[in-house]
Amino acid sequence: MSCTAAAADLFVTQAAVSHQIRALEEFLGVSLFVRRNRKLALTDAGQRYFQAIDGAFAAMRRATREISETSGEKIVRISTLSSFASKWLIPRLHRFQALHPEINPMIATTQRAVDLHREGIDVAIRAGKGVYDGLVSTKLMDDAVFPVCAPSLRAGQTPLETLRGLAEHVLIHDTSLVSPLDGPDWGTWLEAAGLDVKLASRGPGYSDTGMAIQAAIAGQGVALGRRVLVADDLAHGHLVRPFGPDCPTEGSWYFVTTPEAGERPAIAAFLAWLQEEIAIAGL
Repeated sequence: MSCTAAAADLFVTQAAVSHQIRALEEFLGVSLFVRRNRKLALTDAGQRYFQAIDGAFAAMRRATREISETSGEKIVRISTLSSFASKWLIPRLHRFQALHPEINPMIATTQRAVDLHREGIDVAIRAGKGVYDGLVSTKLMDDAVFPVCAPSLRAGQTPLETLRGLAEHVLIHDTSLVSPLDGPDWGTWLEAAGLDVKLASRGPGYSDTGMAIQAAIAGQGVALGRRVLVADDLAHGHLVRPFGPDCPTEGSWYFVTTPEAGERPAIAAFLAWLQEEIAIAGL
């Protein structure tokens, strides 16, 4: 665990999280955390304290949800990647709200896999294998990766028309890819295309897929785009596919809930809407 990640999830500063930890430790008179390799780990006392209070926090979250829904307010808390939220979900979300004005979607973005049981999240939309202990997953769509660039690169002074032409252009790297489930990187794609993998050693990197796509839209180079995430930009002419091949991703997109959340009508309505939007998009 890290203060940086906790601060991002809570929408506060890292210093604020550190201050609250120190205040709690001073109040209890024990150390709850120890720093190891730039990350925080629970001490024995911290682990005992966490196990004792975790159930209470879970009960508070359940009670809050039940009370809010009996008052007529229905909230669906959604965790997903910032790239999926910005490039696919948010541009379509107004149609869900028009269909279900009584349901309020709350979107939180993060790179990590949240704990749905402990963190008060109703739905996670994730790329993976769909096997998650104690959770219910519904496959939404498969995905694939291929090169994308701004139209200006295909018609510029050094037109990007063939695979060999990649050697003359900047490659944009998505450094958020940490496992094969996230999708192939340039090295993997170049090898599959029969090109020199040494080309992958150059070019700028971005720690978020959405930023890498935006850099390509700005004409800064060629990026590997996930079909789901670049579909709208291709349709609107912001990006073009200069050539293939498509490289299928090992992971697919899944709708993940707890068994209890999956029985709520608001969650079922959100899933049904997602499936309809995916069918309309042809994904």
